[in-house]
Amino acid sequence: MTEGARGVVAGPDGALRCPWCLSTPDYLAYHDEEWGRPVRDDVGMFERLCLEAFQSGLSWLTILRKRPNFRAAFSGFDLATVAAFGPDDVARLLADAGIVRNRAKIEAAIANARAALDLPAGLAATVWSYEVEGKRVPATLDEVPSWTPASKALSGELRRHGFRFTGPVTAYAMMQACGVVDDHLAGCCARRS
Repeated sequence: MTEGARGVVAGPDGALRCPWCLSTPDYLAYHDEEWGRPVRDDVGMFERLCLEAFQSGLSWLTILRKRPNFRAAFSGFDLATVAAFGPDDVARLLADAGIVRNRAKIEAAIANARAALDLPAGLAATVWSYEVEGKRVPATLDEVPSWTPASKALSGELRRHGFRFTGPVTAYAMMQACGVVDDHLAGCCARRS
């Protein structure tokens, strides 16, 4: 990546991309194949929510590289299975060096699975109900917010239903990851519109 680049930058293949994705092959693959693409199922949405919560305070690269371990440790993020986790599972997860071993985040993932099962419309439909019409197209990273009024409202709704580690910034990161908002920069080859 060009040092200090804020707009799209040519990638290794010459295609223009968001500058944040060019520092490692892991980011490049995530950017090109997943970030900002619509996720409409509850399991996929729950996985993104958990990973965003585990990322809090850490590098996203750390989470991406541990993602296969998270999937194994959390039974593929199957909501009913994770919701049924008990104290022995918490102990197992705290001993698993392949994931982020943070008790509060592990317990939040379990609580969030239980809360997601209780959402009348389901997790994905609830998150997508906060899609904002009149989409903006950011030209630089400076125009990409860390949270929005929609993510603040989603965060509030999730918290009212018992979710944890779902503040407005985490909610917005999930909305970005799941394509509820498209924050690929103007001119980026991965932008949908």
